[in-house]
Amino acid sequence: MFVCICAAVPDAEVRSCIAGGARTVEEVGDACGAGTGCGSCHGRIDTFLLAAQDPTVGLPRTA
Repeated sequence: MFVCICAAVPDAEVRSCIAGGARTVEEVGDACGAGTGCGSCHGRIDTFLLAAQDPTVGLPRTA
């Protein structure tokens, strides 16, 4: 799945950047180019950043 269409950056590459130490959308952009075009993917990148901090982000919560 592409996270950033403008730079053709797949989710695996964004995850790799985050695992390598990127902690902001700007740092991910510096590392792989994601988010440096139109900016419409910033929300998706933020989700990956949050999920790296809290693995339950984006997962359905059970009652």
